[in-house]
Amino acid sequence: MPFVFKRLVLVTSITAAFAADNRPPFQPAPAASYASHQTNAQITVGVDAYASGDKLKAAFGKLDPNDHGVLPVLVVIQNDSSKALRLDRLRAGYTGSGGNRVEATPAQEVRYLRGPDRPKMIPGPTGQIKIGKGKKNPLDAWEIEGRAFTAKMLAPGQTASGFFYFQTAWQRGSTIYLNGLAEAATGKELLYFEIPLQ
Repeated sequence: MPFVFKRLVLVTSITAAFAADNRPPFQPAPAASYASHQTNAQITVGVDAYASGDKLKAAFGKLDPNDHGVLPVLVVIQNDSSKALRLDRLRAGYTGSGGNRVEATPAQEVRYLRGPDRPKMIPGPTGQIKIGKGKKNPLDAWEIEGRAFTAKMLAPGQTASGFFYFQTAWQRGSTIYLNGLAEAATGKELLYFEIPLQ
């Protein structure tokens, strides 16, 4: 009986692991469908702060960057113009309700905002003795860089999306600023976007 029970637990665990991996992939919505969006010169930008809820789990799984002082903000850019856009100079800023401004932290640097927990140490006859293991850095998860905004160019009729990360908590009445979008052919910079977060 114990052997059958162990096999049942193993089969159940494997089934649960596959079910978790078979959940639908994270898919951003069209830019204009977000409550916080703006259109300038046939370019629509939608933004959405991921502070809590099911959408946070869909994008980051068990990781909640907010627990570690990082607010992920999804940015979706739809190019309905006839010109290709350069996005390699795109800059994002977050302004809270009190006027404090925070620039986005590059996705590849987010993991360094919090290091792994050190293992516990006790004094011993030959020096420090390690007890147990330290915990992995939770911000060193593939979702942080894997879901970051990385597009460098945007062709006419196409959409680009990804997350920007801010070292702040979500505040009611906050605003996202985006600038640095430019026409690919001429290098002419487009108007900046100033989008209040709903």
